[in-house]
Amino acid sequence: MSISLRQLAQAAGVSVGTASRALKHQGGVSEQTRQQILQLAAELGYEVTRLHTKPIQRVLFLVHPEHATAAAAAFYADVQAGAAAACQPAGINLQPFSLNPALSVRRQIQQQEVDAILVAGFIEPSTLSAVQALGKPLAMVDTAAVNLPSVNPDNQAGAYAMTQALIAAGRQRIAFVSGSLAHHSIRLRERGYRLALFDAQSLANPQLEVLIPAGLSLAEGVQRALTQLLALPQPPDAIVAYNDVCALEIMAQLHARGIAIPTEIAVAGFDNIAAAARHQLSTVSVNKALLGRAGIQQLLAHTQRHPVQDELHPVELILRHSTAH
Repeated sequence: MSISLRQLAQAAGVSVGTASRALKHQGGVSEQTRQQILQLAAELGYEVTRLHTKPIQRVLFLVHPEHATAAAAAFYADVQAGAAAACQPAGINLQPFSLNPALSVRRQIQQQEVDAILVAGFIEPSTLSAVQALGKPLAMVDTAAVNLPSVNPDNQAGAYAMTQALIAAGRQRIAFVSGSLAHHSIRLRERGYRLALFDAQSLANPQLEVLIPAGLSLAEGVQRALTQLLALPQPPDAIVAYNDVCALEIMAQLHARGIAIPTEIAVAGFDNIAAAARHQLSTVSVNKALLGRAGIQQLLAHTQRHPVQDELHPVELILRHSTAH
């Protein structure tokens, strides 16, 4: 007599979702746990054929509510468009969705009736655990987690290249204006900035690294950051912002203060959103649509039980007037 999936999970000391992912060879399970569950399934007579996956028909494009803000919306709209383009030939419906933090994660996702989930950008660890427990094929774009396949731009290399270009141009006091370091991409961009300074034998100055606190509007956060930086005995002669929207706000506020760009202060961003070219902002170009397409391809590979590896996509340095002498 065969056992149920729940009984198998209990025997292995894991959740039903973990047991399901292990048997389906999906991400989110360590190889040791996967082998333990597969061995127990064979010993206890669990019929693995029950878990033959159905074709993916609906994918949840899961974004954090804060990515709907002006600072992030342009980036994730392009990622979503790329994911939708990859879904279309396969007849898959992409369903954009943001969780309500006041409601049950499990219930909200179950109500969407999706077959797989693509997480885009920041997600709290507790929320990710609840999503994983659903046992659905899962991949991540512009973020990463242990034992889950991910697609990311090379954030560290991009920030390194931009900071290196500013150093080569003779800028000596380069500031970094950051958003929350809980974000995978922002954390790596800050690391690239610091590494470039280190490799140039330039000691990082903590006073030149400013974090915009959570809960502030971008305009208010930039205002506080600039007030802090410009009050230094030696203000910065260049500012690297964590993304283009932040950089464009910095440019607008510097202009309002009568500070010439780039003569007095050079400004650089990251992502190369459409507005960056219009405002001659130096930036790091990310192929956002390609990130979305690659995420969908990872989900499809999951359902076909193909091995999936993390992807790191190259970025391109674009220097424009905002950093030129």
